[in-house]
Amino acid sequence: MLSAALLSFGLLGEPAPAFADDERRAGAKPSQSSSAESGRGTGATHHAESADTEHIFGFTMGSDIGQPGEIELEMENVAAFGKRDGRYGTLATLNQVKYTLSDRFRIAPGVALGAQRIDGVAGFDDRHHASFNGATLEFRAKLIDRATAPFGLTLHAQPGWNRVDDGSGLRVEQYGAEFAALFDRELVRDRWFAAFNIWYGTGMTRAHATGLTAHDSELALHGALTYQVKSGLLIGVGTRYLRSYDGGGLDRLVGEAVYVGPTFSYSLTSTLGISGTWQFQVAGHAVGDGRRLDLDNHERQQAMLRINAHF
Repeated sequence: MLSAALLSFGLLGEPAPAFADDERRAGAKPSQSSSAESGRGTGATHHAESADTEHIFGFTMGSDIGQPGEIELEMENVAAFGKRDGRYGTLATLNQVKYTLSDRFRIAPGVALGAQRIDGVAGFDDRHHASFNGATLEFRAKLIDRATAPFGLTLHAQPGWNRVDDGSGLRVEQYGAEFAALFDRELVRDRWFAAFNIWYGTGMTRAHATGLTAHDSELALHGALTYQVKSGLLIGVGTRYLRSYDGGGLDRLVGEAVYVGPTFSYSLTSTLGISGTWQFQVAGHAVGDGRRLDLDNHERQQAMLRINAHF
């Protein structure tokens, strides 16, 4: 799937015509094209097919950032399930307010919540609780507009602070940041869409219980392909290759994992949308462990459900 997503940007012919500039976003929804252009009068203000690409690929992100002056409220819930033994489940919720300052730039402050249910997992304390975890500030800059180029490209940066570790529930002092290059392309007008992302994350964590400090980092490649079944409803498949490192600069590899799973995006109304994915670890290994899959640094399954409201 990852190879297919990469090849799609250069090997599938000329880019499709651009979407209407005045579309508004709720995951994936109709474009508000000019009724004069459609020739159907003022009562028909929506193109039946066009979609905003930011959230139609699950964990993989499209390059769209919204229209100038647009405000978006977003709740993104990411759940992880399954370790080598015991019972393991976590939920991380990021709530953001996104404001598009211009055609090329958007900011989004956010607060993070979390919950864990962990029983009998080697290397983890048993834990059942929910908490306020921390805060983030996201910046996105669109460098290439897919409306006028063969593909879209947006750069993402998100520094953050956490007081609780998402995976273990331990009290920590954690500072970090993630950076990404988000590519996407419309393969067949209003029907097929592809995206490819490169992600890098780095952080420093100090555990309250021990006072010890650790640095870690991750490199991830994402690819996704999705099809618009009807206006506002898209389904597809996404894949991710994750590499985890000890050290903040991709210093020493500790594990790697490949995830694959279905994606969806649906517009409930003209201003409200939902999207998500459920992915399974299909390959991987932890350094020093000959067993199949990396369940030391990653989970068996990861799922996401996102809700967006636009104003």
